[in-house]
Amino acid sequence: MKLEADIKAQLEQYLQLMEDDVLLKVSAGSDQVSRDMLALVDELTTMSSKIKAEQTSLKRTPSFSVNRIGEDTGVTFAGVPLGHEFSSLVLALLQVSGRPPKVEQNVIEQVKNIKGEYHFETYVSLSCHNCPEVVQALNLMSILNPGITHTMIDGAAYKEEAEGKNVMAVPSVFLNGDWFGSGRMTLDEILAKMGNGPDASDLADKDPFDVLVVGGGPAGASAAIYAARKGIRTGIVAERFGGQIMDTVGIENFISVKYTEGPKLAASLEEHVKEYDIDVMNLQRAKRLEKKDLIEIELENGAVLKSKSVILSTGARWRHVGVPGEAEFKNKGVAYCPHCDGPLFEGKDVAVIGGGNSGIEAAIDLAGIVKHVTVLEYMSELKADSVLQERLYSLPNVTVIKNAQTKEITGTDKVNGITYIDRNTGEEQHIELSGVFVQIGLMPNTDWLDGAVERTRTGEIIVDKHGATSIPGVFAAGDCTDNPYKQIIISMGSGANAALGAFDYLIRN
Repeated sequence: MKLEADIKAQLEQYLQLMEDDVLLKVSAGSDQVSRDMLALVDELTTMSSKIKAEQTSLKRTPSFSVNRIGEDTGVTFAGVPLGHEFSSLVLALLQVSGRPPKVEQNVIEQVKNIKGEYHFETYVSLSCHNCPEVVQALNLMSILNPGITHTMIDGAAYKEEAEGKNVMAVPSVFLNGDWFGSGRMTLDEILAKMGNGPDASDLADKDPFDVLVVGGGPAGASAAIYAARKGIRTGIVAERFGGQIMDTVGIENFISVKYTEGPKLAASLEEHVKEYDIDVMNLQRAKRLEKKDLIEIELENGAVLKSKSVILSTGARWRHVGVPGEAEFKNKGVAYCPHCDGPLFEGKDVAVIGGGNSGIEAAIDLAGIVKHVTVLEYMSELKADSVLQERLYSLPNVTVIKNAQTKEITGTDKVNGITYIDRNTGEEQHIELSGVFVQIGLMPNTDWLDGAVERTRTGEIIVDKHGATSIPGVFAAGDCTDNPYKQIIISMGSGANAALGAFDYLIRN
């Protein structure tokens, strides 16, 4: 398997940044994955004199580890790290060679100070855009701390092993053989999960802000930048920087940028925010808002932040169907990301709940991977754009069932089917399948604001044309508001609008 010319050219540029020699220890068999892996390793060694390779026996075959000369770093790839994991391979080569990581020094020290033995294993699919961040964070931890090792495992190459561990969502991380977590996790989040995260004392005694932004997605980043540019004291408190776009794959309607991906855009937002004197408090969840002399935001860790004005930009999350079996079988057959988890259902029957654009796009994507897709739509017609419907109906392995009210997702230790009610006849129907992808839109992250600000029946914060809410000094922007259109570019505009509204409020008060 040869690297494509453009990827090879890109790789050659990166490999010039290597500092010291690196040794790849390769464990290969006679299978196709081993042959592909050996071809990749051969290309790497011919492209850089700093990369050496030797055959050995590792825990898994096929796999290879990336090491300093004379020292095992604990970074292993089981499978061929191409697709979305290509960047993980490049970073591992650079960082093992001695290239400093782009991570704040206090985080590096945190990792180096971890005591004990930690052996991480991450099951990924190469089409998963959420997996590389987890793989790269754990690889970096292995490079920095001799007590930590990490193996990336391609679930398609190690299908039986993944199924034996009931891995039905990626990334799935195991620590010392036990399940550790699944889904996208940043380095900070992994450290927090290991008990090394920030606590209330780190946030105590902060001076009041002029503007405090709650939420770090496109609306929050835009609001913070616009506020900071006015020269006023600005802070962002966010559960995870980037918000919902971290779960978005292709973005083709961000004007002036023909194509980008959510994580890439989130990284650009964070980089832009850090250009300004903005106090970024990540991994913090707000739980209460109260207007006193100043506006108080209490966090779940007990810390209380104060500000003269607040901009709420907490975004939205995937809406749940709310039927028996959904919560019980989450990551055990119930999934919300077809790009990430679709490859785990190769050759199996699945259902997609939802006939809007996201549901039909998911069904089209999945049809290329799985054996059969059943689309369940509650209404009498699909709501997706006609161009998507035409594409869907052209596919031979898709069935569309309309007027279908989902009643239950069934299973024992994992999903084995779905029960729905035919709304025309009232009859109950059951379909045997292995996976259910829920794609029924979004709901705002505003539960914590009960009784605080005025919201719609569905929980969206009601704002005026300046982004002002029902509480003086409290503004809101983005997908958590009653703005009718939930788009990245609209969220950014509303964030800027809310910041200008807040600045105007501060001047007048």
